[in-house]
Amino acid sequence: MHYFMLAQTQRGRKQIPDVRLVNVTKRFRKIVAVDGVNLHIYDKEYFSLLGPSGCGKTTLLRLVAGLVQPDEGEIFFGDKLVNDVPPEDRDIGFVFQTFALFPHMNAWDNVIYGPRVKGFDMEKADTIGHEVLEMVRLHERLDAFPNELSGGMMQRIAVARALAAGAKLLLLDEPLGQLDAKVRNELRYEIRKMVRDLDLTAIHVTHDQSEAMAISDRIAVIKKGKVLQVGTPEELYMNPKSIFVAHFIGESNFLEGYVSSISSKGAIIELRGGIKVQTVNKGIKKGERMVLAIRPETFVVKKGTKKDKNTILGTIEKVTFEGTNMRYEIRLENQGLIVIVKPSMIGEWFNIGEKVTLRFPPEKAHVFAYPEVGLREEIVAE
Repeated sequence: MHYFMLAQTQRGRKQIPDVRLVNVTKRFRKIVAVDGVNLHIYDKEYFSLLGPSGCGKTTLLRLVAGLVQPDEGEIFFGDKLVNDVPPEDRDIGFVFQTFALFPHMNAWDNVIYGPRVKGFDMEKADTIGHEVLEMVRLHERLDAFPNELSGGMMQRIAVARALAAGAKLLLLDEPLGQLDAKVRNELRYEIRKMVRDLDLTAIHVTHDQSEAMAISDRIAVIKKGKVLQVGTPEELYMNPKSIFVAHFIGESNFLEGYVSSISSKGAIIELRGGIKVQTVNKGIKKGERMVLAIRPETFVVKKGTKKDKNTILGTIEKVTFEGTNMRYEIRLENQGLIVIVKPSMIGEWFNIGEKVTLRFPPEKAHVFAYPEVGLREEIVAE
């Protein structure tokens, strides 16, 4: 599908420079919604703000839009300070989580409202309107009013309206939350393609890690108003910098223990029950209490209880067929519980009650100092 008129309109407008937030804080009475955030979002980048509900990601988006003002810090578009620039002068398109469509206008009038307000001639506005409605697969419903559309359809109209307005910076506040799973998966790639085809910059708020991982150039993981880590999906998954990121991006098994010895080959962590495993030495000291984060797909599982170097014994407690994968819950010999995931079409399957031996490469275990607040409190999403 080609969006010739819309692309021409976008490219005819000025480029949005990099978006920078410098030490930005926003409070709502005693609640610190955004806490000293520093971010740099590049031109034409698809950037996601990812975190649990209530972490401050929507407030961050509204700060960039100018819908709320920071209590501290500065927001720049390029070298221009925009703290006091009103939303209508920031050249942005905002897709709200709650749609925010004009209820007295049909889908067509909602979509071409922006081009008309901006003074486009009728022919150009109409062409753009037809293009964006085809883009979101709702051209056949252009006469429908918002109360005649499903929630997912209304959200697609909201995306179309933002694109039709010709903004270079697209702000999306959980735009796919009202869609069913299949349509959501299809539309997220379509939005990503539109952003790329039209040379837009996008800042996308979501609490869905799979959504963020699938479409983002980079992701900021946020908890309680603070940015914990920024990186590509691969960086966040392969090299999490904190226990929370290891927990929130993908899935991890957490094993608690302490450093029993250190050598040139690495560190030996003694888990509960006297189980000893080897990890890479990452500047840790003997006697320190540690947490190992190990991805479910990292383990090599074999039937039987052959004890060897860097192995853990366990019993299959639960088996779940997930289509492409088999998911196993395994009760360890020290009564801990871990989850492993293996391709369902490759290798042998295991049955409930079977004894197995688990092994993992030392370099695949992420080693963290035990958190002062405790492991459970550290990984809690709220």
